[in-house]
Amino acid sequence: MRAKISEKSVKVAKKAAAERVAAKPTLLAGGNPQIAKADGDAPVQAYIAAMPGWKRDVGRRLDALIARTVPGVRKAVKWNSPFYGVEDRVWFLSFHCFTKYVKVTFFRGASLRPVPPGASKHKEVRYLDIYEDQLDEAQFVAWVKQASQLPGERL
Repeated sequence: MRAKISEKSVKVAKKAAAERVAAKPTLLAGGNPQIAKADGDAPVQAYIAAMPGWKRDVGRRLDALIARTVPGVRKAVKWNSPFYGVEDRVWFLSFHCFTKYVKVTFFRGASLRPVPPGASKHKEVRYLDIYEDQLDEAQFVAWVKQASQLPGERL
């Protein structure tokens, strides 16, 4: 038997979710924002807004390039990192703040051409470390386009 959920319960839950997104996040090691796990653009934008210093501009640029390159891209925050995908809960890319750079993870990066420079313990994963003023937008967009067309990672 299914329990009936009242409109009031739904409103309370939505308000609590909005408050979690609106709260000033804690910065973890390396300045990585602690954002509650959630689907959609709002938690990704909250993560980007909380990125410290020049990394915030990198986050905004990455998000804009991904959204422009992959119309209708799905977004979520998981494990204090923005994730991007084309299917429900299937991801092709994420990024994360570290002390001196922003690390982009391509979940099927070994299949990209050219292969992103950062190796991983995982056979398919490749990384791109972005330091201040060092984003090659044309190459990044090419990788995003390729990555979005590969089978994603179900997480």
